[in-house]
Amino acid sequence: MGPYVYSEKRQKENITFHDNHTVSYREYRRYFFEESMSVGNESDVVTIPNMLVLGASVMMEDMPLPVRLMLSTALTLFKEEAFLTKPVGELMWGYDSKLVDFLNQYLPGMLPTSGKFGLFAEFNNSNTGLFTVFTGKDDIRKVHKVDFWNGLKKVDYWRTEQCNMINGTAGQMWPPFMTTESTLPFYSPDACRSMELVFQRKGKMKGIPLFRFVAPKTLFANGTDYPPNEGFCPCRQSGLLNVSSCRHNSPVFMSHPHFYNADPALLNTVIGLSPSEEEHGLFIDIHPETGVPLNVSIKLQLNLYIKRVLGIIQTDRIAEVVMPMIWFEERGYIDGSVLTTFYNNLVVMPALLEYMQYIFIGLGLLFILVAVHLFLGSRRPSTATVCRKSPMLASCAT
Repeated sequence: MGPYVYSEKRQKENITFHDNHTVSYREYRRYFFEESMSVGNESDVVTIPNMLVLGASVMMEDMPLPVRLMLSTALTLFKEEAFLTKPVGELMWGYDSKLVDFLNQYLPGMLPTSGKFGLFAEFNNSNTGLFTVFTGKDDIRKVHKVDFWNGLKKVDYWRTEQCNMINGTAGQMWPPFMTTESTLPFYSPDACRSMELVFQRKGKMKGIPLFRFVAPKTLFANGTDYPPNEGFCPCRQSGLLNVSSCRHNSPVFMSHPHFYNADPALLNTVIGLSPSEEEHGLFIDIHPETGVPLNVSIKLQLNLYIKRVLGIIQTDRIAEVVMPMIWFEERGYIDGSVLTTFYNNLVVMPALLEYMQYIFIGLGLLFILVAVHLFLGSRRPSTATVCRKSPMLASCAT
């Protein structure tokens, strides 16, 4: 079902410049439903896996049996089932749950919220952390590169130092003068890790040249298929990023939509998946001379690992599977007056200046030739004709 479209408003606050050519800020984001662009509205009722029940069950799998039985009893008491039917708006931004109140009271810290529970409840009216990035004033190659995030040079979510590194920019621009060998590294607080896109092809958007960068197949590969990703494990099939370590240990996995670029075995567990690059691949189109994004489409899928857990009767008929819950696209592009200004200043003017230099070179050569011709003409010796006449013969000599 869907898509359900929201406009995202971002605003940087607490902007502070520092002596070492860096600037700190917090970027707040708010979402507003755009019914005219959506297929349906927020009152549409859908059924999805109940993340509270199935997620909490997996999290409690290693707890003593009496604790699991207590959880099962509480789920029965609060009439919570393995699947949940709710309006889209409530699933997205939160709904009241007596189970949430119960878990927060008896198992504090298990859930990320003490209020309403929703898939994106913690994103709305929130910020992405305190970023400190380089301005590029002293070195343009460092522009927008992250110096600190929340005062940290690296995170501690993962198992290796390489995976915990905060690399690249904050994801809104990159250093200029790119080549086809360039990459797009950036740190994503939502994914709790740094990521890197690679060059795919050249192109144009409304006459503006661009480089398209896409996610490599190794981005979400497991440690077996791509050893540097071993630090993001424990892993399952390739194509799944285990984000449980930064999501309160909930069994949540991130992937491309429809398990694009993932292990084909994942497609056999869920009916209706049909991955393709056009529909489910992510990309960022960059103007190579400035490092400014022209067109962005970030597509990701949220998946829940579910299974039968002994002692929790709500899971008795649940097979072990990574279940897609929702996939979303964050899209943006330059348009309107900004696009016109960009085109005029970075396409028309450079082209005009390039043509003008050839015109001026041609005129310069023409003037030089004319000057040489006039100069050589002025240096030719003068001539005179003398005639002598006689009665018999007349002759002329030059």
